[in-house]
Amino acid sequence: MKARIAVLGGDGIGPEVTAEAVRVLAAIATRYGHEFEFVAALVGGAAIDASGSPLPPRTIDACRTSDAILLGAVGGPQWSDPSARVRPEQGLLDLRRTLGLFANLRPVRTIPEMLEASPLKPEVIRGVDIMVVRELTGGIYFGRKSRTAHEAEDVCSYTATEIERVTRVAGRLALARRKRIVSVDKANVLETSRLWRAVVERVLGEEFPSVELEHMLVDAAAMHLIKRPTSFDVLLTENMFGDILTDEASMLAGSLGLLPSASLGEGSVGLYEPIHGSAPDIAGQGIANPFGTILSAAMLLRHSLGLEAEAIAVEDAVTAALASGVRTADIAQPGSAAVGSRAAGDAVLAAISSSSFKL
Repeated sequence: MKARIAVLGGDGIGPEVTAEAVRVLAAIATRYGHEFEFVAALVGGAAIDASGSPLPPRTIDACRTSDAILLGAVGGPQWSDPSARVRPEQGLLDLRRTLGLFANLRPVRTIPEMLEASPLKPEVIRGVDIMVVRELTGGIYFGRKSRTAHEAEDVCSYTATEIERVTRVAGRLALARRKRIVSVDKANVLETSRLWRAVVERVLGEEFPSVELEHMLVDAAAMHLIKRPTSFDVLLTENMFGDILTDEASMLAGSLGLLPSASLGEGSVGLYEPIHGSAPDIAGQGIANPFGTILSAAMLLRHSLGLEAEAIAVEDAVTAALASGVRTADIAQPGSAAVGSRAAGDAVLAAISSSSFKL
């Protein structure tokens, strides 16, 4: 297979972790007979510094002409002025909107060898396997905004169409898993959540009758993610709730640095990125955890390129690296040795090289 992949390193540790994911993708291409072309482009604060825009036209063109997009992270203290006309995060939001990427997939799985990295008890988190489906282009992040010296407004709005399409994504995923969806809302207070609940019920009832549906208020969901996380299969929710809950769920796996994500639309082109931020406090030190970005590259292989076996090969290699004791600073036990980003990537490459897996 030939594929063009846009690589948007972004800010902070973004270029460091995407570099490791690109190395892994290149190794997969070499081992399994594919040809991947990597096209670098700017986004976020780096793009503001270079062009004045967090999402320059050249970056949009690179993404539109690629089969998939790999992104690191955006933001940093030098661009954090709330009154600034342009901010790095606008580039990411505009990219999602421009490409019509409305469904954010965030898998949360625990690895037996990593149970000690979580602050929760091993018996609580053992066997966790959750797929969070977060609506990505509606809600309060994209609603009308205004502010004066004495008042501010952020409008949360959803249409039935927006809810229908993300529910179908969750339904299809549930059919391939344990056929259970927990839909998270705040229907006891919010009109948008009441619409959300009604539309989710209708779509799943009409199109996915074999999928079991449970509604759960977002505050209860936050509690049960910690109390009984193994009870969740597919978790479907709106934009802001999903953003918050998946950061909480990262503690089940042990670190934000371990969790990947995929942002998908109606076509095959997707945006793949770790769920962590740009971590400017450790940028440039070579110690960032690249595993979440490498696992995002596995999702890229699966969802945009249709290379399921290769995606599994990458996921297995990450698991093998972690099982062998490779730990970056964020997941190392107190007093244990930690490796840098490059060494973590080397461990994944070694696992791919030594694997007996053949296509």
